[in-house]
Amino acid sequence: MGKEFNITAQEKYPQIFSEELQVFLTQLHEKFNHKRIELLKHREEVQAAINKGIMPEYPKETLDIREGSWVCNDLPTDLKDRRVEITGPVDRKMIINALNSGASAFMADFEDSNAPTWQNCIEGQINLTNAINRTVDFVNQDGKAYQLKENLATLIVRPRGLHLEEKNIEINGQKASGSLVDFGIYFFQNTKNLLAKNSGPYFYLPKLEHYKEARWWNDVFVFSQNYLGIAQGTIKATVLIETITASFQLDEILFELKEHSSGLNCGRWDYIFSYIKKFRNHPEFLVPDRDQVMMTSPFMSAYSKRVIQACHKRGVHAMGGMAAQIPVKNNEKENEIAYAKVRADKEREVKNGHDGTWVAHPGLVAIAKAIFDEHMPTSNQIDKKCEDYSISETDLLEVPKGEITEKGVRKNINVGILYIESWLMGAGAAAIYNLMEDAATAEISRTQIWQWLKNKAKLDDGRVLTTEMVLNWEKEELENIKNYVGEQRFHNGKFNLATQLFNELVFDENFEEFLTLKAYPFI
Repeated sequence: MGKEFNITAQEKYPQIFSEELQVFLTQLHEKFNHKRIELLKHREEVQAAINKGIMPEYPKETLDIREGSWVCNDLPTDLKDRRVEITGPVDRKMIINALNSGASAFMADFEDSNAPTWQNCIEGQINLTNAINRTVDFVNQDGKAYQLKENLATLIVRPRGLHLEEKNIEINGQKASGSLVDFGIYFFQNTKNLLAKNSGPYFYLPKLEHYKEARWWNDVFVFSQNYLGIAQGTIKATVLIETITASFQLDEILFELKEHSSGLNCGRWDYIFSYIKKFRNHPEFLVPDRDQVMMTSPFMSAYSKRVIQACHKRGVHAMGGMAAQIPVKNNEKENEIAYAKVRADKEREVKNGHDGTWVAHPGLVAIAKAIFDEHMPTSNQIDKKCEDYSISETDLLEVPKGEITEKGVRKNINVGILYIESWLMGAGAAAIYNLMEDAATAEISRTQIWQWLKNKAKLDDGRVLTTEMVLNWEKEELENIKNYVGEQRFHNGKFNLATQLFNELVFDENFEEFLTLKAYPFI
């Protein structure tokens, strides 16, 4: 079969997909897609080993890397102070508000807070190019105009994870990789303009499970920089540590990306999801209600401190986790309760040694920044080596303590269905009960119920959770959802499909790795 780039969607976006870009994306596909598929197969092999009781450990073959004194390359000026980063999808209003927010950086997201419809993904790319060129604007239904201010947050882009394909692009008869499409378009379209503005092509890399996946990304970067004729090390990438297996390979991941690394981030919600998912077949790893699993839980605290220690040893940033709270209009009492949680969370992070943190809403930027300004007067605290932290393999695996309750099951049903429905409607960042939720929330919700049913979990009142109980509570929760969203929104939405998908995810004997894989054909 000859070399062929084919857009199967009705809208072709010729203003984006020039012949030159098509050639670049085709070369990325031909050089790297086969290896991506191999890496995904390796994930299956690791899971099979865990199912047999072979637990993650620090790799023996990389001891010299962990014990070596190497450091990553120097950081560019606009990535040295990252005390508050705001995250969100790539629609025009979000991009303008985030860049204007006063945050140090904005992570523009093609992954968990973006429902990857063809329109969302490609118009998101157009929006980002417009933002870099300062030509992005937006007018809402009430006529309010949004425009960029003078001082903007540094732009960082998160492409889709290795497991996701772009169904609307076929290259040589194969579906394209979502990772390579998102990265490739942004890099090819914007790198020269970014460099002219004294910035660069900066990325967040999601859901890595092994240091060989970091090596894959590094190979992509080396090829791409050569392709455009720019200096090696121009690309900078922060890896989200959001899988339990990656937390055993932090030094190795940084080493593979040494020339291109800008640090690691604690993707806390996906990390909890990964912990449940990887150990789902082991009854001794039953995780309690998700509200009881916090950053103070021993396994979460251990992972956070290990990220800090590894990053600072190698001269890069250790970024903290997400504050998902959304300010409630005209409710100061409710807001002060939420803000107190944010302040406590950020104070713990900065005192532990984190160099920055994440927020989901512009209204939280100043609150998080004030905490970091108070406790971190310098641009970062990479010089704080945290050598007193001693994190063992056992610490990373310690099962969180707590109870499984009817309230917790119901909340998982309710929020899981609400989020999946939002995603099916094209909104990957969903405001649910005054929290900005992304796919990780629904992943935890459905995976917990699957794990509890599989392992015949006992609730705090002694009852064993059954399928019948889940279905009965689901009927009641659907009524609660209808009351929450309103009858018109409920009937005009996709709640029947969302419920069907949720039930297949929690009741199917064969566990689905990612709910987005199951739901993607429906958008």
